Amino acid sequence: MGADHDRAGCEHEASLGDVTPTSPDGCTQCLAIGDPWVNLRICLTCGQVGCCDGSKNRHATAHHHATGHPIIQSFQPGEGWRWCYVDERMLPDAVPFR
Repeated sequence: MGADHDRAGCEHEASLGDVTPTSPDGCTQCLAIGDPWVNLRICLTCGQVGCCDGSKNRHATAHHHATGHPIIQSFQPGEGWRWCYVDERMLPDAVPFR
């Protein structure tokens, strides 16, 4: 991830609303094909749950490239960090999903 440490927001945050996770159990696409993942991320535009870039399939990043949805949040228990793909920067933490 980027080197921006001031964790200021970005213009893409204004378009975010509440999302419902597509799967509470794991990466939607990895579950469908039976692959494991390392950590989970949730798209803050549509709720798609995907695996992180440390995972074999990198479904969260692939989802961004396919849709242009700009911001993900960690979907790991107790983590609220967020990342904007467009601005390549960390955003202020949010309330964890779980």
